[in-house]
Amino acid sequence: MSMIIAASGAWPQHGTRAENKYRATLSRVLAAGLLLFLAACQSVVPKGQGPEGPPPVVSPDPGNVIAADGDRHRVALLLPVTGPDGDVGQSIANATTLALLDTRNTNIRMTTYDTALGIDAAVRKAVADGNRLILGPLRSDDVVAVANVARPAGVPIISFSNDIGAAGSNVFVMGHLPNQSIDRVVRYARGKGMTRFGGVVPKNVYGQRALSNLTKSVRDAGGTLVSIQEIDGTSMSIDAATKKLGAVDAVLIADSGRVAIATIPALRKNGNGGAKVLGTDLWNTDGAISSNPLMQGAWFASVSDTLYSSYASKYRARFGKGPMRLSSLGYVSVLLVARVAQTWKLGTRFPVDRLVDPEGFIGIDGAFRFFPNGVSDRMIEVQEVQQGKFVTIDAAPKNFLGK
Repeated sequence: MSMIIAASGAWPQHGTRAENKYRATLSRVLAAGLLLFLAACQSVVPKGQGPEGPPPVVSPDPGNVIAADGDRHRVALLLPVTGPDGDVGQSIANATTLALLDTRNTNIRMTTYDTALGIDAAVRKAVADGNRLILGPLRSDDVVAVANVARPAGVPIISFSNDIGAAGSNVFVMGHLPNQSIDRVVRYARGKGMTRFGGVVPKNVYGQRALSNLTKSVRDAGGTLVSIQEIDGTSMSIDAATKKLGAVDAVLIADSGRVAIATIPALRKNGNGGAKVLGTDLWNTDGAISSNPLMQGAWFASVSDTLYSSYASKYRARFGKGPMRLSSLGYVSVLLVARVAQTWKLGTRFPVDRLVDPEGFIGIDGAFRFFPNGVSDRMIEVQEVQQGKFVTIDAAPKNFLGK
């Protein structure tokens, strides 16, 4: 499957004068309905919006289309656009189309390969078709399979996964990392005078990593970790966990909104009714949290929604429904590649060194950068649940210069 629209465009993230100039320009651009992406180096503002009308037609045979397209950089998009994860994958794919339309250049050829039909077949086809870069896959357990084929061929990967274990050797992980979210909200709570921390985590891989992240974050922040309890999501395990938690000032619930809502009554019943409830960036995608009175006053750390809301409106106008929250990764990844493509010579390998800029980039989720080991680093904010909405109570830093 293919999408043929081009991309370019980025702005700098430097000192105060550049930031002010960027904000003024961004305000004008957003007012015109066009979302842009910012990167280090020069300012390049696309001249107007992409063409109106329906999304590009998807070809059933990507190989035939690519073979006749020698004047564009070939970039593969590996996503599940059918099957159980098809809704998420299609939303990300739509976002990449929107990004290409917004930038209106003609030097990138994007081809979508459906990983739901087989991850090995998808990546082998992508490499055989001559793609020089892979965006995706979505699932962390697919990254290794993709890398096993792409690395020997010299094709780098920008994955939408949040599994840092998959990063390295030209694999860049763009997903929102839970360790950064946990560290941000713990440090904020510690700065508000909370010293005794507890945790409730699921009995799975995410929970094990959250346990390790919480332990390190509390220690680094100078707090005391009273205990961390594991749950399987049932009311019985939640009740047992909160009984064993001990007296705490704040408790991190590293699980979904549904589990958090079920845990709060158990905390109150078992002696921690006054504890501040903390969460991870999982909550940012769960609308049930903001509307539930039990969650009022809870804190969690996540990427900024300031620019996302404008992006979501534009996405809805084009595709007739709202985007899934993770789709912003697709939009930003394309604009990042487009910025690099301005000086990427046709027929050569993708210049991965351009991704590792210590000053970072600014996308619709805020500032981010890649470390040389392929792990992403993001500037994130602390939000509070307030009467049907999430309110920013500690904004994300503007750049990495002082970090």
